[in-house]
Amino acid sequence: MANYVCSVGMEVHAELATKSKMFCRCQVAFGGEPNTRTCPVCLGLPGALPVPNRAAIEMVLKTALALNCKIAMNSIFHRKNYFYPDLPKGYQVSQYGEENPLGYHGYLDIPTADGGTKRIGIRRVHLEEDTGKLMHLPTGGSGVDYNRAGTPLMEIVTDFPPDISNGDEAKEYMTQLRQILIYLGVCDGKMEEGSMRCEPNISIRAFGTDELGTKTELKNLNSFRSVQMGIAFEVRRQAAVLDAGEKVLQETRGWNEQRESSFAMRLKEAENDYRYFPCPDLVPMQFTEEYIESLRANLPELPLAKFRRYTDDYGLSEYDANLLISDVKWANWFEEAVNQGGDPKSICNWMSSDFAKMLNEEGKSAADSKITPKHLVELTKLIADGTISGKIAKKVFADAYQTGKMPGDLVKESGATQITDDSAIKPIIVEVLAANPEVVERYKSGQQSVKGFLVGQIMKQSQGRANPGIVNKLLDELLQEV
Repeated sequence: MANYVCSVGMEVHAELATKSKMFCRCQVAFGGEPNTRTCPVCLGLPGALPVPNRAAIEMVLKTALALNCKIAMNSIFHRKNYFYPDLPKGYQVSQYGEENPLGYHGYLDIPTADGGTKRIGIRRVHLEEDTGKLMHLPTGGSGVDYNRAGTPLMEIVTDFPPDISNGDEAKEYMTQLRQILIYLGVCDGKMEEGSMRCEPNISIRAFGTDELGTKTELKNLNSFRSVQMGIAFEVRRQAAVLDAGEKVLQETRGWNEQRESSFAMRLKEAENDYRYFPCPDLVPMQFTEEYIESLRANLPELPLAKFRRYTDDYGLSEYDANLLISDVKWANWFEEAVNQGGDPKSICNWMSSDFAKMLNEEGKSAADSKITPKHLVELTKLIADGTISGKIAKKVFADAYQTGKMPGDLVKESGATQITDDSAIKPIIVEVLAANPEVVERYKSGQQSVKGFLVGQIMKQSQGRANPGIVNKLLDELLQEV
């Protein structure tokens, strides 16, 4: 088998989080009774005229700015003509051209395994309308649901020639892009519901050659795993075709998740097959510099920038920082706790362990629980100033989670403050040593590992309230005396 180099271009479709469709007032929602959210405009009935959705246009502009794109200050919609049952108008309103899409010539930096970043070029970010959905009917035959037809759809296309060279990079690109869209609030990122879909274009060429091979497109992948596995399969399949002396066909292929293999759907169309031309029903879009700069100024902190701030300014590990930024609401909860005076590392540790475990067990989010950032700030300060031990803190936190009471109030009610007085701890140690003479003898004979058992017994006798540092100091002193 010859050595081949893979190239992957990515086309990502994201349904925008608007309340209504792109060119009409029909509601946007997932599921529901088929063909109940339609009107003459999204069904393409004669005489119906479209009106653009301003919110959708702003969402695409914000995404383009976040992806470092140039903005087309004068942009128009085109008609993409093809005939398929899920396209009621016989054309799709889209955008066409090198510098006409709302955003073009941008990039997205993705992290690499060596701790660096790789820049993935973005060719265009454009706005179009979604199609309907074909369905297999229980009684046999097929039907079409037009509830989705006309939903605002953003397409993000990577540069050519492609910068992505394998399935792992494609997965990381999708991960980073999805996070950005969620942070911007322009898409919910629910790939399992089809609100974000990916169509990788895969080609291979012999190692040492520059000419790209014939590409195949995998259609509508809706999970990171499908993207990764689909690309890997296509590389193997295309390599086998070339090794057999045959030619790879330029075609659109489907993906079978259960079999982890692709299958041919149809030969892929060329651009001129779609007969693009400007849509005569829609006026050109024109933007001012002031308007674009106002959108740029209101962009939130994006995931990669937040990751760097968490590791550089807060001293968090890359693992912890990634856990926090993976969910924008989780990251915001953390930020609020830090802003209230919480130590970043302590807050992160409690969020990633006890808090996350309790939320997962009940299937809740942080917003659904009785714990607020103020609870965790107060708890970590009680530990830091020696009022309670880490062991007591776990019990206090569990009680706070159930009742919503503040940790300080729970400590006062239970009297579970940490014992830091030598004169109170020393009698407990003497009692434990007297009750375990054989362990003391083993320690004196050189088995210093048994000290851990003695510490455990002392903490048990004090109900976890004795200060561990003082316990160890006094225990060492008393062991020298016996």
